[in-house]
Amino acid sequence: MDMSLFWLAIGIAAAGYFIGDGLKNFKNPNAKDIIDYLDEDEHELIKENEVHHFIGITKEDARHLIQEHSDIPHIIINGTTYYPKTKLRNWLLNAGN
Repeated sequence: MDMSLFWLAIGIAAAGYFIGDGLKNFKNPNAKDIIDYLDEDEHELIKENEVHHFIGITKEDARHLIQEHSDIPHIIINGTTYYPKTKLRNWLLNAGN
């Protein structure tokens, strides 16, 4: 009996939190919802040999782009270069500015 009341209290507290968070951002058009926080693109990494697919250019052009622009956002894990999908997209959008 005591455990069921505990779980009921946890459920009510969680519901209150999510409802309150939703009401806080109710009229804010730029507010992120729970789905936006779970967006896979934000944390998805692209291998260096797959960048050309993402950008839509040839492998050779992608290789030249990477060599010419050392400021392209990337990380190296165990000797393999990866490009965060969201940061790469933002870099491409702002590269001409």
